[in-house]
Amino acid sequence: MGLDRRGFMKALGLTGSALAVGKSFAAELPAESNVEFCGILYDSTRCVGCQTCENVCAEAHGFPAPTEVPEAGVIRQTDETRRTVVNLFKTSRGEAYVKQQCMHCNEPACAAACLTQAMHKTKEGPVIWRGNKCMGCRYCMVSCPFDVPKFEFHSANPKIVKCDMCYDRIKEGKKPLCAENCPAEAILFGSRRELLSEARKRIAAQPDAYNEYIYGEREAGGTGELYVASVPPVEMGFRTKLQNESYPALSKGFLYAVPSVFVLLPVLLLGIHETTKDNKHNQNEGEENE
Repeated sequence: MGLDRRGFMKALGLTGSALAVGKSFAAELPAESNVEFCGILYDSTRCVGCQTCENVCAEAHGFPAPTEVPEAGVIRQTDETRRTVVNLFKTSRGEAYVKQQCMHCNEPACAAACLTQAMHKTKEGPVIWRGNKCMGCRYCMVSCPFDVPKFEFHSANPKIVKCDMCYDRIKEGKKPLCAENCPAEAILFGSRRELLSEARKRIAAQPDAYNEYIYGEREAGGTGELYVASVPPVEMGFRTKLQNESYPALSKGFLYAVPSVFVLLPVLLLGIHETTKDNKHNQNEGEENE
């Protein structure tokens, strides 16, 4: 729906208000000190590449069942039709599997970049996408250091697709489907603190079986998805050049460093989004009253 003059002025007003209040449109992340995030520990040494996690995830979300099998040298990516994939790597200690999906960062860059808080870090830990709040800017895709969120480009009603750690099940006291159905028990669900403790116990108990590095403990400020494996992360296709500080911590310096147009444009788009939403709501009310 187009904007009339009154609506456009309202959009500009929202833009000015956003600049005045500064952080009012920023994602509100729960303080980690006040909550205990849940997460997943993936143990590559236990994974047999059966793809049960992929299949149950696809079935639950109405996606086609995976037809490819993990193959060394072939890197499969998550996309708008699959929230998780399992890849096979040839390492210095033989073949090893790695499950990939959203990392559910403690302080997610996607949520910090989202002007409408459509991308949201829940108090339980999972990072979820809320379609009713999304204005389609796709800043979450650009900002994610792990290149996770995917956009349904070919859909008439596109969504941002990513793993949400089965958040609806977690709220009901259940485990994520991948953790509940893994026959090899390579996927463990629990609090992040307990998972880190378990990872250290496994490494200490079998130092010859594990590399001592826990991927996700510090990357990008720490993540809800944690990994242990028999070899260093670089041999398993992980991004190893990420900073340990959370990426949202860079945003303050960024705002002082970039030209104002790059700050004004997103907020203007937000204003237009809010205004057109209000216009549509008012039109629907008018039609109901006729």
